[in-house]
Amino acid sequence: MSPRGIPLAAMEALMKKAGAERVSDDAKSALKQILETLTEQITLRAQDLASHAGRKTVKKNDIELAAQQLGPFHGK
Repeated sequence: MSPRGIPLAAMEALMKKAGAERVSDDAKSALKQILETLTEQITLRAQDLASHAGRKTVKKNDIELAAQQLGPFHGK
């Protein structure tokens, strides 16, 4: 991903939506790094799935299947 990646404000918003009352800058940075790494892993796997299906376009189903294959994700 680019050096900027996901904004820290988005991390804080997600964490507060999940119930965190206050969030440190270190916690936001840690979540940002984890989500960016996970995004890269899911995207690489989704690209493999699309390629295997003879497509260049990554579709929603590729992302969902890649996420399921890489870990226990809940919801869609």
